[in-house]
Amino acid sequence: MSLQSKAVLDLGKKLVDELGLDKGVDTLGRWMAHYIAELILDAESAAPEDKASKQARCASTILDLWQHRAELPNGARPFEDVEPILRALERLDPCDETPRYFRQPRVMAADAGPDTEVEQWLKIADGIDSTARQLIRHCLACAAQTAQAKTAEWVSLAEAAGLDDDMDVRASRILLLDAKRSGDEVPDDAERKGIEERLRRLEAFQEVAEALAADLRSQLTL
Repeated sequence: MSLQSKAVLDLGKKLVDELGLDKGVDTLGRWMAHYIAELILDAESAAPEDKASKQARCASTILDLWQHRAELPNGARPFEDVEPILRALERLDPCDETPRYFRQPRVMAADAGPDTEVEQWLKIADGIDSTARQLIRHCLACAAQTAQAKTAEWVSLAEAAGLDDDMDVRASRILLLDAKRSGDEVPDDAERKGIEERLRRLEAFQEVAEALAADLRSQLTL
């Protein structure tokens, strides 16, 4: 058995565990669990001359089920614990470097000419947008910390089976990395540099926010 075939079967075993074989699980989920479990047992116990074909059939069925993982019953979906976070990632996409709230500040700043007041304000707007993205990503990482163990297992199984290009797998991997950086572990040099950069941006953001707050307070006294 190739390493990838074994990895796909391991993924199938995990799906069976999540779907459950007891009578408390819904009928469809229980049927799928039994069916996959039987295929895995048949593939692993097959005679040498039949093993390759049975492993291929079993792997194909597991991968077909994996493609429909988002439709599995509650409690059995691989990334169920982080689904709300993944939906937030899809809406907010904090990894995208394109400005979210102000789409063209860099172009407009370049057109405005050097050292103009317009350019300075556009740079501030651009910085706020970038910092907001970092803050959102940090909040999502903190939210992901509670689901690290289960999510990490699914990510590891999917990657071993060659399914690491799937969007939810990639997004979950990013969340796990961010959650690790937000945890209690001592950061390495690269992580420390990233933290220092985010801190610099946040402190600059804080200065802008305080200036804006002072301006708004002054307007209330007019």
